[in-house]
Amino acid sequence: MVKESKGERSFQGFNYVLLTVVAICMILPIVHVLAKSFSSELALNQGRVSVFPVEFTLSNFAFVLSDSSVWQGFLVSVFVTVVGTLINLIATTTLAYPLSRPEYIGRRYLLLMVLVTFIFSAPLIPNYLLIKNLGLLDTVWSLIIPGMISAYNLFIMRSFFSGLPGELVDSGRIDGCGEMRLIWSIVLPLSKPVMATMGLFYAVAHWNSYSNALYYINNRNLFPLQIRLREIVITDNFGEMTSTFENTLNISPEGIKMAVIVVATVPILLIYPFLQKYFIKGMLIGSIKS
Repeated sequence: MVKESKGERSFQGFNYVLLTVVAICMILPIVHVLAKSFSSELALNQGRVSVFPVEFTLSNFAFVLSDSSVWQGFLVSVFVTVVGTLINLIATTTLAYPLSRPEYIGRRYLLLMVLVTFIFSAPLIPNYLLIKNLGLLDTVWSLIIPGMISAYNLFIMRSFFSGLPGELVDSGRIDGCGEMRLIWSIVLPLSKPVMATMGLFYAVAHWNSYSNALYYINNRNLFPLQIRLREIVITDNFGEMTSTFENTLNISPEGIKMAVIVVATVPILLIYPFLQKYFIKGMLIGSIKS
């Protein structure tokens, strides 16, 4: 057992205190939102809610979940997140793998092209004209196709593939495997950490994105949940809720806003426990070089 010096113990104690304070600062806003979403109108109007619900009630959530536009936005967001993430992973993998193998000719030029898009991004108007000419306006595909490959995630995945033993790939080729069979049978089974990490990154980006919907979607039936959240929280546009809201007691606008925030946040948080063991490994990608 290595004996720690007094300075090392002090430094470790300082780290514990600092990280505890940072964690509390990050958790308190979430707890405050939860407390408000479960509190009554009277408690919210009197400002008595801090970290615990006052006069506990589920009426805010019942009111929000009775709005069909919230459910419509939720279904659109789920579709964009699930289908978009699958497309992202397929596209990123099929480009990252050849860029990681030294035997492929021209990979340096392709890598340079990707690097240019990573540093310089196209302005809004050319992007809009491109989406319009492709016929993607007012379709859910305008929320998926433009961000099919993230240059940042591509470089991370390429770094992981570059660290895989070349002998495994060579042995697969000796056994008669084609490139697709190599990827499916050898590369992907070894790539669960990076796939889970990239999948989580892509899923969170899709779920939280609303700017593309603002630019490319005019049909309210195709609005994702984040657009509905923005309307309620920022512009106080309750839409279909307005007429019901005016005739409902014990419901406050503040409570509705907090309930919508919780509804929009919880689904993506539930993904992390299933990917945690792979995500922790994936975070170490590129930190150790042999």
